[in-house]
Amino acid sequence: MTPSTRPAARPAPGVRRPADRSRDLALVAVFAALVCALALTPGIPVGVLAIPITLQTLGIMLCGAVLGPWRGAAAAALYLLVGAVGVPVFAGGAAGVGVFASTGAGFLLSYPFAALVVGLLTRAGIRRGRTVPGIAVGAVLGGIGVVYLGGVPGMALAGHLTLAKAAALCVLYLPGDAVKVVLTVLVAAPVHRAFPRLTR
Repeated sequence: MTPSTRPAARPAPGVRRPADRSRDLALVAVFAALVCALALTPGIPVGVLAIPITLQTLGIMLCGAVLGPWRGAAAAALYLLVGAVGVPVFAGGAAGVGVFASTGAGFLLSYPFAALVVGLLTRAGIRRGRTVPGIAVGAVLGGIGVVYLGGVPGMALAGHLTLAKAAALCVLYLPGDAVKVVLTVLVAAPVHRAFPRLTR
């Protein structure tokens, strides 16, 4: 066999090809942009601290549920970075590092971890042939549980509230969060049926 007719060498298992890395970066950028777009939809202020109900967390759930744990977390982190450097992509068009001292800072900082958990549980469900339950559990535990785990203490600290009072205020957001879980399943499940290797 001459050099010109030899088959191209395949990359070793676990080695990412340049094309794969480029695709990963593109997906991360697209989903970070999706979170930006969802965050800029008009929010509904609720509670004594007027923290708005927005679609940001729907974007975070989709990051993890569609992209998987690491790319999902990277997309969420990129969203935070874009807002921190001054691009007005946070709820209400807010921007800058000062947002991370607000009553909603804990929610924002939880986003990469939330996407990571959503992605891990989604991937585990897919590998067991239980895609829809995996997405649903991931969205509930990551997109709601992890977000509130970071958000409630941040709200209490910045708003000078007790943890119990801050947690009670968050009850107002749960119906909307439940709708976001359903939407995440409705979007992510067909994507994984069409692209079964997406989360790897």
